[in-house]
Amino acid sequence: MKQDLPVKPEYKKKDIRSYVIRAGRITEGQKNAFDQWWPSYGLSLFDGPVDLDQIFGRSAPKVLEVGFGMGASLLEMAKAEPEKDFIGIEVHPPGVGRLINTAGLEGVKNLRVYMADAVDVMEDCIADGSIDRFQLYFPDPWHKKKHNKRRIVNSEFVQLLRRKLSSAGICHMATDWQPYADHMMEVLTLAPGLENDSGQYLFAARPEYRPKTKFEARGEKLGHGVWDLLFSNA
Repeated sequence: MKQDLPVKPEYKKKDIRSYVIRAGRITEGQKNAFDQWWPSYGLSLFDGPVDLDQIFGRSAPKVLEVGFGMGASLLEMAKAEPEKDFIGIEVHPPGVGRLINTAGLEGVKNLRVYMADAVDVMEDCIADGSIDRFQLYFPDPWHKKKHNKRRIVNSEFVQLLRRKLSSAGICHMATDWQPYADHMMEVLTLAPGLENDSGQYLFAARPEYRPKTKFEARGEKLGHGVWDLLFSNA
């Protein structure tokens, strides 16, 4: 069954945007998850700027995660830190569907989701100074040199996320690919207004709030490393 879902915006002439594209085939289970839980958890680019306190019905620290994949770790964090409100951004319907379905069945209240491009959400919907913790975990490293330009972490993106951070906001990134870790470190270190919490050019220990994934645990047994970076709004 084909289903139109609000995913990634298309750019039209004169910068007019359409916030709906065809997501292709989805399973019946995924469709049911969206039908039942999207009204409770879904946020739309079409609605433009949002008041997060109003959406969650309270004033609480806000955590924004870009690219949550299948959503297991984001859900775990939301349940472990009920005093915080979590906003996830992901472009792939299967992960979004699984996250909102599990969150709905478990009665998680402090979670909302965008199924859209991260830059568009941050530019069009998230107010400057409104995010207390920004999270980017294990993004695609685009290993080949000719593809490096596709990496989400670049100077323009970092300045965008920094604008969204509160005065005491934290930027937390993690990767299991050392060349990308070094790239992240360089970009964040050179970014005006950010300060490395661990010291210049030093990586951080994994904070307790970031769950260790099965993939990460398996990699550690094989001797693979994971690099965390923690920077604060200076």
